[in-house]
Amino acid sequence: MRLKSSAVITGVGGYVPDNILNNSDLEKMIETNSEWIVSRTGIRERRILDDKSLATSDMATWAVKNLLETTGLSADEIDCVIVATSTPDHLLLSTASIVCDKVGLTNAWATDVNAACSGFLYAFTMGASLIEGGRYKKVIVVGADQNSAIINYKDRNTCILFGDGAGAVLIEPTTEDLGLIDSIFRTDGRGREHLLVPAGGSMTPATPESVAANKHYIHQDGRVVFKAAINGMTDTCKAVLARNNLDILDINWLIPHQANYRIIHAVGDHLGLPADRVKINIDRYGNTTAATIPLCLWDFKEDFKYNDNMILTAFGAGFSWGATLLKWGKLRTA
Repeated sequence: MRLKSSAVITGVGGYVPDNILNNSDLEKMIETNSEWIVSRTGIRERRILDDKSLATSDMATWAVKNLLETTGLSADEIDCVIVATSTPDHLLLSTASIVCDKVGLTNAWATDVNAACSGFLYAFTMGASLIEGGRYKKVIVVGADQNSAIINYKDRNTCILFGDGAGAVLIEPTTEDLGLIDSIFRTDGRGREHLLVPAGGSMTPATPESVAANKHYIHQDGRVVFKAAINGMTDTCKAVLARNNLDILDINWLIPHQANYRIIHAVGDHLGLPADRVKINIDRYGNTTAATIPLCLWDFKEDFKYNDNMILTAFGAGFSWGATLLKWGKLRTA
C-alpha cells in the first residue's frame, strides 16, 4: 500500500535585474517625490530589466538555474515546469516552454498560468496536486513578470508600483506532515475592469489606434483594488485557519503578496499577527506581480525553520485572490 504523499518545498531560487530604478529617478520622470511614494507604497526602489533583447523567460530561466545550482539537481531530473506570469514572452506560446529550452529541461513538460498577482499561489497548488497524485516527483513552479514592458512611465499612479523579477520553488513528495496543507482561492470576474491591460488580446487586438491610446499599459483603479485586496486576503487567511482549526498565533510567518506596504500591514493587523512575523521586501523590489511571493521565500529562506507554519496570500487582477497554508520542510543543498 502506497503511503499518501504531501508536496513540500525542497528548493528555492530567484533572480532580480541589476538595474535599479529608485524614487529619485522617478522624480526626474514624473511629478512625484520620494517621500510621497514611500508613505503611500513603502517602495524605495525597484529592479528593471532594461536590456531590450531579454524578456520574462530570461528572468525565469535565471531563477530556475539558481534553484538547480543551490539544490544540486541536474536539469534532466525535473518532471514539470509551471510558470505563473501575466507578461509572457509571446501570445500563443507558453513562456514555460521557452524556459525549458533555455535551461535544458529536456525531460520536463511545461505550461503557463495567468492569475496576475495570485498566479504563483494558483500555480503552486496545481504543481502540488501533481506531486500528491503520485505521477511526478519533481515539479518546479516559477513566478516571473517583466512589468516594465506594460507600464506607462508617464502614469504616476502605476509606474511607481511595479518592478521586474522572478522566483522559483522545487516541490517534491514527502510522507512527513510537511508541505502544502490547504488552499482557499476565490475569483470575481466583475473586478476585471478595475485592473487590466485593455488591449493586446482577442477582444481588442493591437492596432495603431490602441497603441496611440496607451491601451497596452496597465490601467488600475487604485482605491477599488486597495480595499478589495485587504478584504480578500484577510478573509481567505481567516478561512484557511478556521478550516484547519488553527489560531493566528500558530502561524510563524505570513508571506503576503507585495502589492503595497499599507495593504500588507492592514492584512497583518486584521489577522492580529505581530509585525515581526510578516515578511516584507517591497521596499527593494516593488510589486513584481507573480514573483513577489517566491522572491520573499528566496530572500528570507534562512529565517524559516523546519516545521514552521506559514500562510501565503495574494490578491490580483481578475479579481483573483486566496491563501495557502503550508509547513516548511528541509531545503536541499548542493
